[in-house]
Amino acid sequence: MDTLTQAALGAAVGGTVLGRRLGRKAVLIGAVLGSLPDLDVFLDYGDAVANITEHRGFTHSLFVLTGLGTLLALLARRLATARDISLGRWWAYFMLCLVTHPLLDVLTTYGTQIWWPLAVRPSAWPVVFIIDPLYTLLLLVGVGIALIGGNAQRGPAWGLSLSCVYLLFAMLAKGVVEHRLAPVLAERGLEQVPRLVQPTPFNTLLWRVTFIDGERHHESLVGLLDGGTPPMVETFRRGAELEPAAMALEKGQRLDWFAGPFLRYEVREIEGRETLVATDLRLGFPGFYAFSYALAIREEEAWQPLQVTEMVTADSRAQRDALGKLGARMLDAQATLCTSHFVSQHWVANVPSAC
Repeated sequence: MDTLTQAALGAAVGGTVLGRRLGRKAVLIGAVLGSLPDLDVFLDYGDAVANITEHRGFTHSLFVLTGLGTLLALLARRLATARDISLGRWWAYFMLCLVTHPLLDVLTTYGTQIWWPLAVRPSAWPVVFIIDPLYTLLLLVGVGIALIGGNAQRGPAWGLSLSCVYLLFAMLAKGVVEHRLAPVLAERGLEQVPRLVQPTPFNTLLWRVTFIDGERHHESLVGLLDGGTPPMVETFRRGAELEPAAMALEKGQRLDWFAGPFLRYEVREIEGRETLVATDLRLGFPGFYAFSYALAIREEEAWQPLQVTEMVTADSRAQRDALGKLGARMLDAQATLCTSHFVSQHWVANVPSAC
């Protein structure tokens, strides 16, 4: 999630745990602790693929944060003037303010390395968008009550409780979407293919579904307010014929570890050279993909890896009114929104008649 939300979460947790004893200090220190894991954004690994795949890495590890929280609890117990606060209470304070950050990040699409340094894929079970105004507002109201009114526990506790209810609603909404998708997947024989169900930007009412079927990937939008309207599925090419070339590269393998199999491959002309580009299909929206990477250039019929990979602008026909159309689709199943309208047509493999 964004840094403001993480700071608000840390503040709410801090006030709930020690607000009665420390007052506003518990809220303010909690905000700092809640933001701490995101300091890794200032680390530059000198390579685009490394930067994207190392983010939410060791600073988000439950092992690292457990060690840090324990150290801070021992120091606070020894040095703080509040001698009546037990070591266990200090430990709960620091631990909860720190570890709720990566646990919330796990509920977004990006992927969080909570088990670092174990060699496992980043964890992600997306139920909220990376920026969710309603979730953030619930926390900020509780924190604001604490800072303005002086009761540093009650406001944060209520804000934290309501935000957890919102997350529970999002989890239930995801279950409803997956239930509505089941007949569509069964009809197409896609029950076992990799799929990703995630909310569209800034809400939990309209969900984007991406599923990978070998050389193609499919997209569908499913809204909680769709009623009996069946989901519409659009099909796109993903350049799978280039996947072996990408997987032969160290940086291609790293991207596959980070986002596979939700990757699209293409050859683009960049600075007069044929360049192999990989795009993360998870992050963004068809026509608005946020992360594409130049991995190699073609030299004498062979792909030569770039020593330093680069982020490149996604090839799209993005329209400025796309978010407005998403908002209309969220509230009305009859407001047809075709993602194929926002991408270059050479990527489109099948367009439903409704489009």
